[in-house]
Amino acid sequence: MAVSGLLLGIDAGTTSVKAGLYDPEGEELATASVEYTLQTPQPGRVELDPEVYWRSLVTAVRRTLQEADAVGSSVDALGVSSQGETLIPVSSRGVALAPAIVWLDSRAVDEARQLALEFDAATVYATTGVPAIGPTWPACKLLWLSRHEPELFHDAARFLLVEDYLLFRLTGRFVTEGGVQSSSLLYDIVHHRWWQAALDAVGVAPKRLAELNEPGSAVGHLRPEAADELGLKGDVQVVAGGMDQGAGAVGVGNLEPGLLSESTGGAFAVHASIGRPDGDPTGQTPVLVHSAPGYYLYCPYAPTGGMALKWFRDHFGRPEMERAAATGSDAYDLLTELAVDLKPGCDGLTMLPHLEGAFSPEYEPAARGVFFGFTLGHGRGHFVRAVLESVAFMLRRNLELLRVAGARPREVRSQGGGSRSALWGQIKADVCGLPVVTLRGSEAAVRGDAMLAGVSTGSFVDLAEAVRAAVCREAQFNPNLATQAAYDQAYQRYVRLFEALRPLFQEGPADRASVLG
Repeated sequence: MAVSGLLLGIDAGTTSVKAGLYDPEGEELATASVEYTLQTPQPGRVELDPEVYWRSLVTAVRRTLQEADAVGSSVDALGVSSQGETLIPVSSRGVALAPAIVWLDSRAVDEARQLALEFDAATVYATTGVPAIGPTWPACKLLWLSRHEPELFHDAARFLLVEDYLLFRLTGRFVTEGGVQSSSLLYDIVHHRWWQAALDAVGVAPKRLAELNEPGSAVGHLRPEAADELGLKGDVQVVAGGMDQGAGAVGVGNLEPGLLSESTGGAFAVHASIGRPDGDPTGQTPVLVHSAPGYYLYCPYAPTGGMALKWFRDHFGRPEMERAAATGSDAYDLLTELAVDLKPGCDGLTMLPHLEGAFSPEYEPAARGVFFGFTLGHGRGHFVRAVLESVAFMLRRNLELLRVAGARPREVRSQGGGSRSALWGQIKADVCGLPVVTLRGSEAAVRGDAMLAGVSTGSFVDLAEAVRAAVCREAQFNPNLATQAAYDQAYQRYVRLFEALRPLFQEGPADRASVLG
């Protein structure tokens, strides 16, 4: 392909790196995804070799170029976003000194309790947008390292998040931005600077973090070694796209108040664009710095969304995985086919999808996954549908939270790998009583990264023009009123089940086994 001015989007998610190639008008040319498996060396710990993020990025970019039959010299700019909260200690040369402590990791429970005692919750929320302090946040992980691995803590020149690490590998610069740092517990989202009180509490100076930039800003050009590995030219401009949630909101056109989107990727999140960070009087709704300049993002989320279905596929979907490998079909599609004709509510089977703790709005890090109410009459299809319905119930519960915070959507724009499933889209529409809209191309964060890269190079005048060019509606799932009574009953059962089990979650260690019963 001889077209010049191509744009690359790259998103490093929890379980895969995705890349996409777009022409200067925003048309998607090709995408590719490279999956990886997180390591759990002991209960409560979730890790990954940081080199895996880089190798996966390189492979995803090269596959995308090959799929589009494009030459790397045609690419002018690339944007990068990533998951938040995953912490990587590196040397002064950017070499990882230990496995990445993935955001799902819960080892820092005691440190989270200490910081929660040290800081007033209202101050934390007003400064950082974080409603409750838990072991996920990098500040807690840093405190854990200082206590339990003091030599590593001392030797590390920098503590990076995944986006920071990849930006360094691409440009040779230690840079970050306020979007991905919003959930670090170290960043002041109001004044857009490090929160010195938190840095002091965990014993880290600003020079041991990356240099702060704005989301969507150009941070440098590809260094020669990176260009060679990726098959790109050396003057490609690199743009910091923000946290994957913010980039994904850009990628579905969620750029102004009144719009709402949801992401069912490895994790699960709901997004509502807002103009200021102090709009929720309850202090319950997480607030991020948006990848769209000048905006913030309400972002209630849960650690396991689509990852719950991946877990089920990996452990109980072997026949579908083998059939998919033999026929070139998709194992997830084959699994959801088992659930298509089952009744709403799964004949009483209810799942709590909190395989690695519950976040918004429950904030119970010790929560675990539950299948409740199964009988001899339930089969694998019921369990598949229970997983799908559980994520829809999470969506409904967080929509209720957002309505209290002032966000009242007319529709939900769906993104992430889960948006590929028509059954899942219809279940979400029925459970929530709102139209669910999917968009052409399922990788919203990747598209958002490319849109941000296009604005930085002048392919688009601004993000509004990028949205008009690149964001196209594909399908709409309208609520089926005939299912309302059944889903209302199933949803109330889901809520009551969690509240009934909350004391059990709280009394045991955070690393105990999942509940099945």
